[in-house]
Amino acid sequence: MSSLRTIYFLLLIGLFCFAGPIDSTSAQFQQAYVNSIEQTYKKQSVRIPMRDGKTLYTTIYAPRDTSRQYPILINRTPYSVQPYDDNLYPGRVGPSRYMESDGYIFVHQDVRGRWMSEGRFDNMRPNIPGNDTDQIDESTDTYDTIEWLLKRVKNHNGNVGMWGISYPGFYAAAALPDHHPALKAVSPQAPISDFFFDDFHHHGAYLLSYFVATSTFGYQHNGPTPQKWYTSIDTTGQDPWSFYVNLGSMSQASRLFDDKNFFWRQIVEHPNYDSFWQNRAIIPHLKNIKANVMTVGGFYDAEDLYGPLNVYRAIEENNPDTFNVLVMGPWSHGDWASETPYAVVGKVSYGERVSETYQKNIEAPFFRYFLKDSGERPKYEALMFDTGVKRWRKFSKWPPTGASTSKYFLHGDRTLSTNEPTATEIDKTQFLSDPANPVPHRQRQDIKLAFTPRGYMSDDQRFASARPDVLVFQTPPLTEPLLITGDILANLKVATTGSAADWVVKLIDVLPDNHPSYVPGSDGSLNFSGAQLMVRSEVIRGRFRNSYENPEPFVPNEMAEIKLPLQDVCHTFKAGHRIMIHVQSTWFPLIDRNPQKYVDNIFKATPADFIQATHTVFHKPDAPSWIELKVFKP
Repeated sequence: MSSLRTIYFLLLIGLFCFAGPIDSTSAQFQQAYVNSIEQTYKKQSVRIPMRDGKTLYTTIYAPRDTSRQYPILINRTPYSVQPYDDNLYPGRVGPSRYMESDGYIFVHQDVRGRWMSEGRFDNMRPNIPGNDTDQIDESTDTYDTIEWLLKRVKNHNGNVGMWGISYPGFYAAAALPDHHPALKAVSPQAPISDFFFDDFHHHGAYLLSYFVATSTFGYQHNGPTPQKWYTSIDTTGQDPWSFYVNLGSMSQASRLFDDKNFFWRQIVEHPNYDSFWQNRAIIPHLKNIKANVMTVGGFYDAEDLYGPLNVYRAIEENNPDTFNVLVMGPWSHGDWASETPYAVVGKVSYGERVSETYQKNIEAPFFRYFLKDSGERPKYEALMFDTGVKRWRKFSKWPPTGASTSKYFLHGDRTLSTNEPTATEIDKTQFLSDPANPVPHRQRQDIKLAFTPRGYMSDDQRFASARPDVLVFQTPPLTEPLLITGDILANLKVATTGSAADWVVKLIDVLPDNHPSYVPGSDGSLNFSGAQLMVRSEVIRGRFRNSYENPEPFVPNEMAEIKLPLQDVCHTFKAGHRIMIHVQSTWFPLIDRNPQKYVDNIFKATPADFIQATHTVFHKPDAPSWIELKVFKP
């Protein structure tokens, strides 16, 4: 029974939040926690009818203490609400043990077309404005669920909340348009917001590192089932680098999926940001919101960083009178829900008890205030973790007012400064880009063959700096601390001998050579003396430089402009540190390899389309390349 409950616990947290194996000590703790849940909450499984007649499988965990009323807190998921036995309990029913001890009626639901729920599944089902319709979307399914619960569940206080991480975070955000009036507090956490910029794509570049995850979202079940109905790619015993290399081009990789994998077909058939992807974006629909919202994300979230930042921005812009706050911590995907002692991304620790602080002092008080009318109203607009000095900062607006915009220019001597290029310096830098010898996104021994990528977003970049196909620009050591906040823009003047290219830009914090070699809580295999720690990075498929809807080739040897938005940071470069920029064209196997010869659909490129190309980055007075940073003085 113990092993079964451990599995159920991991399934509940969700595939996206899996952090590693459970040792015997934690397994014992987990069993004790399961027993506590069972003693505190009574479980009931129901089928809730939707307006189109389909039913959604739902489990309700209500406090056994019926002497008072409780808010309802909902989590909707495509990852299963197992265990499907009212006599078996998962290891967690709420966002944290602090929430569970507060007392809520926790509700978990298999979304339409997944596991034990009826209907057909649709990845990021398009929102249909208005809930007074017979048509269904995730908002109507949530509305109908809330209506049913309010009428049939006992001992509730009339207030409803929602939370979810990753795909469940999308369902939390998707409940907001035309939401039920009883929905008072919602926390989309690492929400997917637009599949062309989150998860499977970044600015049109396909995330090859998600390839093995495609089957999870690509098959319809034949009806409610408690068993996994889709077949995943078997990666057992395979070397990660060899696996991705042997996939070949994406046209060759298609052999690993059959015709029933509808999601892979959609990815292949819609290589551009057409109406198919646009209709699935939830961001344009985040209007007329009355519920109170706390969006949560991780600065080192390799999967859904675009989502939380832009969900927050859209709600803020469209609903100025709505309580809407943003919390961003030093986490990988979903790690704020963990109970690990240190906040660790890759080999780097960002401090002790960071997740516990969030759960106890940020998340629990948010729901407590808006659903229980208890405690104090949160007194911040943005609560951001400074990943440079490793402490929380409160802001009354995000990006903060008062930040000054500074352009750091790339120079011919590989320096980076606020001075514009001069006519006397080298005006361009070139490198050979070879799809057969791509730049790894991590050191090869650190590349994992996993469901989704992890860890690389804080990696030491010295391995990449040593390559001739990575351009390196850096400042002298800083004489005083520099706090960078908000979004970043890279503006590059480029050319290529080919007709297609990807462009990758990284912002890096270079530690001094006399920095202590070890940071408490970090992986001891990393020597921090002189380390080049990645702060932010992004890629754009060059064909989309002027339009995501209408791609176009490069004209060989003709200058073009690349404007690449990088996601927000809150990071202090300490005195004595350097700011470094990398520019490169391959990033394997994080993204698929660009043929560098333009084809209409890159997913149908053949091996013959892949060519070497010489790429140029210009840095001259009439064609400067630069990165724009927002500098804030507290």
